[in-house]
Amino acid sequence: MRILGLYRTKEKEWDKLIYLHRNAEGGTCVNGALARVRLHAAGAGDVPEDADYVIVLPKETELPENRFLAVNGGECLLWKAEGEELAVCNAGFLGVSAPVELWRPMRVGVLTVSDKGSRGEREDTAGPALADMIEALGSVVVKRDIVPDDRRMIAERLAEWADGEKLQIVLTTGGTGLSLRDVTPEALMDVQDRLVPGFGEIMRARSMFHTSRGFLTRSIAVLRKGTLIIAFPGSERAVRQCFEAIAPALRHGVEILCGWDAECGHSGHP
Repeated sequence: MRILGLYRTKEKEWDKLIYLHRNAEGGTCVNGALARVRLHAAGAGDVPEDADYVIVLPKETELPENRFLAVNGGECLLWKAEGEELAVCNAGFLGVSAPVELWRPMRVGVLTVSDKGSRGEREDTAGPALADMIEALGSVVVKRDIVPDDRRMIAERLAEWADGEKLQIVLTTGGTGLSLRDVTPEALMDVQDRLVPGFGEIMRARSMFHTSRGFLTRSIAVLRKGTLIIAFPGSERAVRQCFEAIAPALRHGVEILCGWDAECGHSGHP
């Protein structure tokens, strides 16, 4: 479906293009000004006057609570948590006729594997970077933790998040090198039902663009029932490079894994 109209309620005028972003306090802004933004389905009565901007979608379109409105494949991403107003997740432009999709949120856990990090001797920057990047794909990070380079502890946490929390994705960072303490790939193999080799392959290929040592990372991905678990390297720089490599297909893979593709992955229906 596509955006049918962009309406300024106070001026009672229509726009062809607007820019949505967040201010420093996290408030939703349109073209630089704080604004209340709502959706409206064409033919559903009068345009709501209690909003500053209204995005008009095709007839009978609904955005249930706790869903994302993805514009241009997620280049601009809006979130409806509670009530009628929309919050901005990814800043971007909205234009008349722009394609939009309704996305289910992916529930995510981020696990940092580091001896020093678990003892508070090193600041974790890779974990927060992963959380920020996965949220930009229409996710809600519901679990965060740091554990030492202990194969059993890593495996137990992964199984707990997959089986108990029913997360769609678990991202780990750290422990993918060649030292004797690097055991994250082995922990993933301890809990896996199936291996997904493409993730590790594309991450190593992307790493080789940045360093001739990129092939040394042992990053892998596995499936445990309905959970995709991906092991990233430990540095923030490597995490960002590897995530950029897998990001274009990550949501599609989760939709297939969870059966959301049967409803086109974007219908918003339960």
